Formats: sequence, C-alpha cells, structure tokens
Amino acid sequence: MIFRYTILYVENVAASLEFYERAFGLERLFLHESGDYGELATGETKLAFSSRTLMRSLGKEPGQPGLKTPVFEIAFETSDVAAALERAIKAGATLVQKARQEAWGQTTSYVGDRDGYLVEICSPVQLPSAG
Repeated sequence: MIFRYTILYVENVAASLEFYERAFGLERLFLHESGDYGELATGETKLAFSSRTLMRSLGKEPGQPGLKTPVFEIAFETSDVAAALERAIKAGATLVQKARQEAWGQTTSYVGDRDGYLVEICSPVQLPSAG
C-alpha cells in the first residue's frame, strides 16, 4: 500500500491551487473541468483539493479548519525557511509563527493558507540513528 494523496476541502479549488503554486512553488498536475477537484505535485504523494460543494453532493459535511484549533497540519521542508516563509506571506498566507530554531535542531515556522489550514515550513531534521 502507498500513501497516494491528502485532500483538503476548500471553497474554491482553482484559487487554492493558485495560492499553493504562488506561496510554496508547487506544480499543478491538473484541475478537473468541473472545477471541483485538482492536484499538485509534491513528490510521491499528491496534495489534492476538493470543493466543499462536491463533498456535500457525496453526502459528506466537511468541517471548517481553524488556525487556533488545528486538528492537523501539512509541512513543507526547505533548506531556507526564512525565504520560504517570506514567499508564502507575500502570496497571502497568514503568519502564525515566525521562523525559530527548535531545541531539537530544526527551524520551524507556521502559516495559514487561504482556507484556514495550518502549514508548517521547516528545515530538515536530523533523525536519530537506528542503532
């Protein structure tokens, strides 16, 4: 089994795709002609977006994300957290936490996307050895 994609439920799929392209430099794979579904390339796993309208038509009632009470986050790793954070903010992201050095050696920062999802921008972390 492989982890294929994460889907964020949003009001406007095209606008969300455009935001992630500008803010994080992701590449668009496609936007369905209906405008209700799209995907971005992120490596092996895709970041996908589905409209809330489509989800309601499928009998689901998606909740609203919240930056003050997040239930999950997505994270983008980069060697230059400060530059990536600046790019995201210029693209319209909401600053949640400025870049800071963590005790475990990683640099982290947080922003909110246009739909209220929490996004971490972080440096690589040195994992402990297995032995």
